Amino acid sequence: MAKLNRTTESLFFTPDWPAPARVRAAVSRRAGGASGAGYASLNLGAHVGDAAEAVTENRRRLAEALALPEPPLWLNQVHGVAVHRHAGATEIPPEADASWTETPGRVCAVLTADCLPVLFCDKSGSRVAAAHAGWRGLCAGVLEASVAALDVPAGEILAWLGPAIGSSAFEVGEEVRAAFVDRDAGAAEAFRASPQGRWLADLYVLARRRLRAAGVEAIHGGGRCTYSETDEFFSYRRDRGTGRFGSLIWLEADGA
Repeated sequence: MAKLNRTTESLFFTPDWPAPARVRAAVSRRAGGASGAGYASLNLGAHVGDAAEAVTENRRRLAEALALPEPPLWLNQVHGVAVHRHAGATEIPPEADASWTETPGRVCAVLTADCLPVLFCDKSGSRVAAAHAGWRGLCAGVLEASVAALDVPAGEILAWLGPAIGSSAFEVGEEVRAAFVDRDAGAAEAFRASPQGRWLADLYVLARRRLRAAGVEAIHGGGRCTYSETDEFFSYRRDRGTGRFGSLIWLEADGA
């Protein structure tokens, strides 16, 4: 890929993980787009009330900055566990919270603004996946479903945990804690009492527990906070009416 100038580089950052060379991944930043008001400025979400032409331009700018081989497959995310096989462009966004592909040039992507994006690849660089894990999807098993969809031994899978709301800001009720602890008593380590008598939840701890239980040991990333990193990320809990940033992954063709 051609060297990017500082302007285009500022639109995204790349995950720090030992993925094979032909695996390409990126996370968009908040700045550098065409949207205004609460969507300022690189909003990629077409479902949040932003002007359609601004979203289209933002997606174009990111695709150009990344030199994407084709437009990303954007999903209709519903906080579920469905994993879509990305076999080509679709006129209507698939209703799913994760996608995977083994075909070079097809770009898997998820949109978030506090929920946890998780990127996957196998150690041989033959397949990739992107998952959207809000607490409901995480609890229901979207990460396990993504691991299963890749259809390789779990020990051959690498996972990268993208930016999500941090544990100091993610306050939840007892029903959320109970939903996780009922499935895994050890998940109690991911919750600490808040001054308001509720619970502060750590999505990163919960995700690592789920992935390890599914047999994935090579887990990277984690530790960012969409809520507190105001200039870098959109945060629904912080701003409510706001945009979405993207986490993308794809395979380069041999010789690319």
